[in-house]
Amino acid sequence: MTDTTTPASRAARVLSRPITLNGLTVPNRIVMAPMTRMFSPGGVPGADVRSYYARRAAAGVGLIVTEGTYVGHESAGNSSRVPRFHGEEQLAGWAKVAEDVHAAGGTIVPQLWHIGMVREQGQDPFPDAPAMGPSGLVTAGAEPTGKAMTQADLDDVVAAFAQAAADAERIGFDGVEIHGAHGYLLDQFLWAGTNRRTDAYGGDLVARTKFSAEIVAAVRAAVSPEFPVIFRYSQWKQQDYTARLAETPEELEALLTPLAAAGVDVFHASTRRYWLPEFDGSDLNLAGWTKKLTGKPVITVGSVGLDGDFVNAFQGEGSPVKGIDNLLDRLESDEFDMVAVGRALLQDPEWAAKVLADRFDQLQPYDAAAVKTLS
Repeated sequence: MTDTTTPASRAARVLSRPITLNGLTVPNRIVMAPMTRMFSPGGVPGADVRSYYARRAAAGVGLIVTEGTYVGHESAGNSSRVPRFHGEEQLAGWAKVAEDVHAAGGTIVPQLWHIGMVREQGQDPFPDAPAMGPSGLVTAGAEPTGKAMTQADLDDVVAAFAQAAADAERIGFDGVEIHGAHGYLLDQFLWAGTNRRTDAYGGDLVARTKFSAEIVAAVRAAVSPEFPVIFRYSQWKQQDYTARLAETPEELEALLTPLAAAGVDVFHASTRRYWLPEFDGSDLNLAGWTKKLTGKPVITVGSVGLDGDFVNAFQGEGSPVKGIDNLLDRLESDEFDMVAVGRALLQDPEWAAKVLADRFDQLQPYDAAAVKTLS
């Protein structure tokens, strides 16, 4: 039989399916990707941040992953304008964000974040705190410029993630995402280039997962059994776009298995271009391999709605909207379960509504100036 389904109605049908992530039912397959915005003075999200997220939920985004939020550890961040997920005033602000997103019909999880050696000593919000990481390295081949974390440091960070997760559930969020990607602290442990430790937290790939797995386990223990725990990871690093944690599916399985066993419910596999295959001999992207190897629900991400990649976009090169037929094919074949939209959704708060309602001709091309506002 000839398929007479139009591309637009197909998009609505494929993307509008609800999905259950542990105890959370998300109304559709569209995720707002986490994007650092720096509009929270003192680390407190205000009314403008609340409106920013609520607008996108009202326009049809099923699951919002907030911008990265610093956990309660003094070395976690490097800006006083990035929101924090600790402190009475900060958490009160986040509770209102969650309330507004729910009122708009969406679901929301905070992304819990520690930047590690990306921080330089002397930076806000706590300028006296040292920059620290697994080996005091910011990138592969560098000399140490920060503190190699002690066991006490590791324990403090694990506790900070667990406390943030417990607070997220207490103030009304629907789950949490642990940021283990892009060359930040957890990824610095996963990456051999920045992890030169000779203790139990360093060495082969499985040993390098130990710190992240401990954080996942502590978060899992701090929240209700049905509360979803998402883990975001990437091969690429902001310090090295060509870096890879795993060169083969077998190595990727060694990386993911301890994290799944520790309590990850959903993986968020970050790539720069979602349509590229991850390993030779297969068309599966990183999210597809993640689902195949773990059996867990997986979110894909990487320049959805854009031609080119995010690096060019953030350098100011406007991009026409990229068609999503390939994305729909992959979703329909269950290669992955959800799709995170970043810059296209940052530019156009109505992106989800327009896609779901067949109004592709009304989608706005990305303009790097969008990062300067909370439209």
